[in-house]
Amino acid sequence: MNFRLLNLRMISLRVVSWCAFSFLIHLPAASQAQAPVSPGSVTTNNVYPIDLPTALRLANAQNLDIQIARERLKEAKANRESAVELFFPWVAPGAVYRRHENRIQDVVGNIIDADKQSYTVGGALAAQMDLGDAVYKSLAAKQLVNAADHALESQRQDSTLGAAQGYYDLAKAKAIVEVVKEALSISQDYQKQLHDAVDAGIAFKGDELRVQTQTERYQIALRQALEQQRVAAARLAQVLHLNSAVELVPQNTDLVPLTLVETNAPLDSLVQQALRSRPELKQSQALVIAARDAKNGAVYGPLIPSLGAQAFGGGLGGGKNGSPGNFGESEDYFVGLGWRIGPGGLFDFSRVRASKARLETARLSGAKVQDEIARQVVESHARAQSLLDQIATTKQNLATASETLRLTRERKQFGVGAVLEDIQAQQELTRGRADYLNAIAEFNKAQYGLAKAVGELSETGKTDNNTSTSKPRG
Repeated sequence: MNFRLLNLRMISLRVVSWCAFSFLIHLPAASQAQAPVSPGSVTTNNVYPIDLPTALRLANAQNLDIQIARERLKEAKANRESAVELFFPWVAPGAVYRRHENRIQDVVGNIIDADKQSYTVGGALAAQMDLGDAVYKSLAAKQLVNAADHALESQRQDSTLGAAQGYYDLAKAKAIVEVVKEALSISQDYQKQLHDAVDAGIAFKGDELRVQTQTERYQIALRQALEQQRVAAARLAQVLHLNSAVELVPQNTDLVPLTLVETNAPLDSLVQQALRSRPELKQSQALVIAARDAKNGAVYGPLIPSLGAQAFGGGLGGGKNGSPGNFGESEDYFVGLGWRIGPGGLFDFSRVRASKARLETARLSGAKVQDEIARQVVESHARAQSLLDQIATTKQNLATASETLRLTRERKQFGVGAVLEDIQAQQELTRGRADYLNAIAEFNKAQYGLAKAVGELSETGKTDNNTSTSKPRG
């Protein structure tokens, strides 16, 4: 009787050990394969499968911050057109009717009675150009367009980074859910075996309760993992400007390390590349030039005279009392040059000081952006290198934990080990899998962060219909 139960127990434990060992280095796949869905459709169970290339395309097409940046670029272009239009005259067609009754003063100074009317019909071509302001405002407006264009590119890269990192957060959360599900299934199976052994009188009830406690912990961990998956899906949906009520799920949870930027590249070369490529620095340089043009407009603009010109062509009619006759052609011309002295013109020292202060502020802001870019490169480079080392360590730790569990269960088959050792070995294996998945996901996020830091994300973010330009490591 005891020999038969022992054989049954050995066979059952071998099955459990094989199930755990088969899950060793392989990352968990989705429980059911889901067919890809077009970006505009939703599956019937309110779940939307998504992959990384689709997430990047949606981020570029639908992200609200990108759309806001596009509108700001349109506004800057319209302001530039308005600044250029200051050089052109305007046309004012219309008709004027004038009438006077009773007393008036003539050109000599006499007060006389007069009853008269007049009317004019025609158009006036008028121009009032503050040439100094017009020249420098148009130059500054051109640079503001450049700055808005670089700001749009910067926002594209930020949104691409947010979409990529959000996707890997979601993929990591989904993979951890599968890890915990597998651990829960093994623990439940182990608990059932112990329950049968307790009923047969060959196992200790306390051992069953220990495994039951571990099973309940896995149930809590699974609920927490599902919560993290749903939160990650909602955050990614926000970045992609999708309905957060639709649950996004990664089509493929096989996380593999990607290489966008080599982590062994010299740090100095990466910093220099970033200073040449980052759109934020180009935006800052355009803002400095715009501030300099505005300062020159305040200093030198008032030295250029303002031009006023007007030409009227049409007809004039009228006469004494209510006479409507005497209508004929009438033309008037006017041209004038002048300088403004005081506020907004010559000797407006407050305006000059304010423009110089704005220029210095723009320069200091540019230096701050440069320091920030250098810090981001160093930080992203260090993080990517650290996570690459962590991947190697967690991979080795995963293999060690798997071997520990296998040896522990072999000892238990011969009645040497203890239930507590089995539980601890299973916990270490589950923790090792989670650490390995986390290290890969964080490394991929760090790769995108490093690509953004050095100014390469606009290229690596380009995708075709099936694949991303990023390549797996090893």
